Amino acid sequence: MKEFSTEGANVACCIRLSLMGMSGSGKSYWSRKLEESGFQRFCCDDLIALKLGAELRRPDGTLMGMGEWMGFPYDPHYRERESKYLACEIKVLEEILEYLESAEHEDKNIVVDTTGSVIYTGETILERLRTQTTIVHLSTPPEVQEQMFRAYVARPTPLLWRDLFDRKPSETDAQALTRCYANLLTRREKLYAAYAAVEIGYFRRRQKGFTVEEMLSEIRSKRR
Repeated sequence: MKEFSTEGANVACCIRLSLMGMSGSGKSYWSRKLEESGFQRFCCDDLIALKLGAELRRPDGTLMGMGEWMGFPYDPHYRERESKYLACEIKVLEEILEYLESAEHEDKNIVVDTTGSVIYTGETILERLRTQTTIVHLSTPPEVQEQMFRAYVARPTPLLWRDLFDRKPSETDAQALTRCYANLLTRREKLYAAYAAVEIGYFRRRQKGFTVEEMLSEIRSKRR
């Protein structure tokens, strides 16, 4: 089901990809590029937001982003919202997988833009995702960690810490967040790599002129 050719961006054969990596790694950017090339795109973040619905409304009726809603791991409401988010994510992936497993959609080029927390959705879901798609890890090296951390603090995204945040008695919340983010990134990168069939490096995919065609060609050549 996952065999494909890469002659041009609008490839005729069935190509099914899941992009995996940290928030800020470029999953949404590349999934949109693939969508522009004719792929059907599933954006898990957007689908989770739909399921959360009224949860994302402020008292005045305006919408807040999911990062604002979830907050930081030291906020009083964080654990409850982390659990709600993960429950919605599992439901979203189950629905996407049911779609992928349906014979009537076998001829479609599809890209699944997963969240950074997809690795916490359970072994059964992840194995189904590996069966139905080629998982592509958009890796993040340690040297860009500080840049990603600054982006997270400045504009929070829904980040599941899963007990990897702990504040020492001598630390402020900000100090603990900085230290624990490094540990979180290291842990996650190992898990992404374990589930992925292909890795596209950070500096490679950011090279000037790197195209969808080149990405698809690399995916084909690196699949294991």
